[in-house]
Amino acid sequence: MNCDKNLNFGSGKNPEPKISRRRLNKTIPILIYILLNFFYCGGKEGTDPLGIAAFIASQTGIAPDPGEAFSGGYGTRFISNDTSFDTPVVNLSSDGIQFNTGNNFFNRIWVAEGNSASSGLGPTFNTTSCQNCHAGDGRGAPPSGGGSLFNSVGILIRLSKVGVSDSTTGGPVALDSFGLQLNQKGIGCTAPLSYDSNFDCTGSTGPNFTPPEGNASVSYTGATVVRNYTSGGSVTLNTPVYSFSWNPNLGGAPSSFNFSPRTAPMIPGLGLLEAIPESTILGWADPTDLDGDGISGKVNMVWDAKNHKKVMGRFGWKANEPSLFQQNQGAFLGDIGITSPLFSTDNCPSNQTQCLTAASGTAEPEITASIADSVNFYSKLVAVPARRNLSDQDVIDGKVIFSSIKCDACHKPLVITGNVPGLPELSFQYIKPYTDLLLHDMGPDLADGRPDFDADGQEWRTPPLWGLGLIQAVNNHLKLMHDGRANGIEEAILWHGGEADAARIGFQNLSSTDRQKLIKFLESL
Repeated sequence: MNCDKNLNFGSGKNPEPKISRRRLNKTIPILIYILLNFFYCGGKEGTDPLGIAAFIASQTGIAPDPGEAFSGGYGTRFISNDTSFDTPVVNLSSDGIQFNTGNNFFNRIWVAEGNSASSGLGPTFNTTSCQNCHAGDGRGAPPSGGGSLFNSVGILIRLSKVGVSDSTTGGPVALDSFGLQLNQKGIGCTAPLSYDSNFDCTGSTGPNFTPPEGNASVSYTGATVVRNYTSGGSVTLNTPVYSFSWNPNLGGAPSSFNFSPRTAPMIPGLGLLEAIPESTILGWADPTDLDGDGISGKVNMVWDAKNHKKVMGRFGWKANEPSLFQQNQGAFLGDIGITSPLFSTDNCPSNQTQCLTAASGTAEPEITASIADSVNFYSKLVAVPARRNLSDQDVIDGKVIFSSIKCDACHKPLVITGNVPGLPELSFQYIKPYTDLLLHDMGPDLADGRPDFDADGQEWRTPPLWGLGLIQAVNNHLKLMHDGRANGIEEAILWHGGEADAARIGFQNLSSTDRQKLIKFLESL
């Protein structure tokens, strides 16, 4: 038997098959990757297979999936308890001091003007600390069972005028008396914060006294939505209803207004989301649904307050913020009343006399550029928790079902970050955020009716799903969707509408067993 018959013997050419240099360059790193993964065994915190994978990708253009468990790339933390959202990335190498400084200011309790290093709170505000809304760096929630939002700081109310947008920015226009966000507290109230029916703080008459703007309450006694399962049974969804009481001294209830309740999102992985290249997000967008799959995906072009131009939005429930730099300083101002280098004017509408008077006592901005940068650095480098229960057959099956009913059309499972100058921790990472950061029409049941730049009243950004299964452990609740209306994962899926109708109906058509497998998969994220 002539095994060499195809090797061109007698032709005068080398009988050995040639391996091209290009092929060799690709093969050797892959073999190294496989061998090192074998010895590291993968899945251990701080091991390096993901770094190797990133190196291989940079050298060869090949994109191997380095492992299911590493949701946040090789900065992933293998912690699954109440601290799961509150740790730095494993690969933090840049500046641990700046991370801790940022964490300190994130956790700081701010007070009204005075001699304290923590002064600057108000004049009006929703809460006294970032950590109050993002407890454990996790999610906020409305009050369980409904009630006043006064002490439920994990949810706030956005406000705006009806039917108009800013001619320069394209964004919402603030209410004359109450601005763009309902502030339910004012400085000068005695502790604990309280006020009477006229929103005068009990016992407060000092020169810096500033009355609250009003209050909001939520109940779940409105319309219901019933979702039926093909295999039998149904789930009733309760639509939240909001009511308002407005400070009569500020003009009382506006004649008309748009409002949008929004819960505080979790912090882990924000820097990785910012590191996703714009070209990747644009590649997913299909605003006119050219491929005819029923799913569009639209970029929200929003106002960059630093550079004074419109850019791609990617943070916030409607992708209404372009960067963590702007998101963080906007939250300082809107939620706590702290001015910063980007937003250096106190949050006082022109006809709030007491607010304007109280605001004149301290030099602006109340936090320095250094503090703002530290908080920004911190918010970028909080680690994403690893996936769990990967070998559970139900979880494996659930992931297949997730794709089979097209949930992954918007909740993108695997993304590669780009280069982030100065932050190798975030660069060239294989991450599993389960989002496309795009706007999607989610149907009338979820509509807030409040446009936000290019987002209309029914459009919402696809939220990331990493960490979903640990919210209960960190925050002791599982209130999901933008306003926390969904009680758990099952209800959250059933609230989906609009472009997500087909995926939701696919879920309703599953057997009970397969629905539970899908939920177990989501709980593993």
